[in-house]
Amino acid sequence: MNEKNDLKSIAKSTFNETLVEAGFLILTYKNDDSEIQHVAKDIDSTFIQFHFCIKGGTTFVFNQGRYSLDIHEENSLLLYNPQRELPIDLKVLPNSWIVSILISIKKFHSLFSQEADYISFLNSENKDKKYYKDGAITPSMAIVLNQLINFSLNTSIKSLYFKGKAYELLSLYFNRSEDADVEQCPFLVDEANVIKIRKAKDIIVARMAEPPTLQELADEIGLNIKKLKEGFKQIYGDSVFSFLFDYKMEVARKLLETGENNVNEVGLKVGYSTSSHFIAAFKKKYGTTPKKYVMSLS
Repeated sequence: MNEKNDLKSIAKSTFNETLVEAGFLILTYKNDDSEIQHVAKDIDSTFIQFHFCIKGGTTFVFNQGRYSLDIHEENSLLLYNPQRELPIDLKVLPNSWIVSILISIKKFHSLFSQEADYISFLNSENKDKKYYKDGAITPSMAIVLNQLINFSLNTSIKSLYFKGKAYELLSLYFNRSEDADVEQCPFLVDEANVIKIRKAKDIIVARMAEPPTLQELADEIGLNIKKLKEGFKQIYGDSVFSFLFDYKMEVARKLLETGENNVNEVGLKVGYSTSSHFIAAFKKKYGTTPKKYVMSLS
């Protein structure tokens, strides 16, 4: 990072902002003028930031102007720091185009986990990693970025169009070879441990009615308990048994919706030997009893 130039004399402007969905934004900015433009946006620490410089150049200013980081033409910058705010503060050079994607860590993890509908994310113990990564924009990414910044279709379909392009862009950004672990969150580097943690998840899901103890699970996948706990939190955002509880309740809810099993039978299928324990667990998760839930469906 280099010392920042004075921004006082630079004209201020705003992004063209598009909400893709909750926790997911696209910002675009075209500086077609002959002067440097200053664009800024407050953003909280739960968001991952992707900044793409399609044309020209820009500078990301940090820490109230104490440091800066250049993003050159056809390059990108990824930023995530859960420990402090990173407000967007860009100094955009003349004849420069910028596309930024902001996505919450909760939404981001959901893109890499099949169990996203019933995982609790963002435990305080998991908020301890920060990431700064720059890289080149590939030709495939450049096409999508130009489509975003030069959008010229009917405004009624803009939200849908941007949503599709945003997902396409992230897919290209994190594209790997065919033999890579497609469910691995790209922020995790030890792929051997990732495979073991995924195996642990598969085991508890397959044996949810009679799950192994943590020690038995750790022994079965070949990791110690500490690494099992830490790795499971990193990938699935929750402890092993909190994840299992959410999973069992989601399975139970879907079984109840089919109408093929009564409350007691559903409880047994997900590992509760008594219906009273199952009813209490279901109510804890969904705020209503299984019977009332079934009645609400009709």
